[in-house]
Amino acid sequence: MNVDTIIILMFVSTVSLLGTLIGSSVGLLIRNPSKRLLGGLIGFAAGIMLAVVAFDLIPECIKRWNFSSTISTAFVGIAIIAFTDKLTAGKKFNSNKHLQIAFLTALGLMLHNFPEGIIMGCGFIAGGSLGIKMCILIAIHDIPEGIAVAAPMVASKVDSLKIFMYTALTALPTAFGAAMGIFIGGISQGVLGTSLGLASGIMLYVVCGKMIPESNAIYSGITTTLGTLGGFLLGLTMCTVL
Repeated sequence: MNVDTIIILMFVSTVSLLGTLIGSSVGLLIRNPSKRLLGGLIGFAAGIMLAVVAFDLIPECIKRWNFSSTISTAFVGIAIIAFTDKLTAGKKFNSNKHLQIAFLTALGLMLHNFPEGIIMGCGFIAGGSLGIKMCILIAIHDIPEGIAVAAPMVASKVDSLKIFMYTALTALPTAFGAAMGIFIGGISQGVLGTSLGLASGIMLYVVCGKMIPESNAIYSGITTTLGTLGGFLLGLTMCTVL
């Protein structure tokens, strides 16, 4: 592993950890975040991700590969994540204890953060500023996730330091995913194109099939809509400026 790879992995890990811990801090400070706040935050993160996929990730894949292959692999990515989502749907404890909710949430986020790391690793291998953009949007995405893990533990009177430690653990799979993304993305342009196409499909499904519906289910008011639109415009600005 060369020095550049180590630096990238350290950067990815730090950014992901910061996003998660910011969310954890918000959960500790607010203790009982309102549905309006959570809905707006998740919508905001979804808007950013949608813009970056549409204006940066997919165009980058087309540039390095071709249109038909990009669309095909994006569909494969959607199919994979949809199948995984169907397999894991409804896997919940019967009890509604706060700590069990926190554990399930943390476990789900750890599984979710691994492919996020792959996306960031491939972004850095693709060159330009794509890796930086992916890190920024995923860090913002991790803020409401940190809140989701911390809030049930706060309700259960768990020590603040332990809450920080537990939420930090959910960010670890991102680093492992980034290492894999750097490895597979560096093999060839075809492998890199496949990775970017799959990542595009996965992110589109997560945004359109999970994050936007979830944000509206949490709070269906105008705050969530404005959060999504604001995130989209910020994502568009990132794609233009960076």
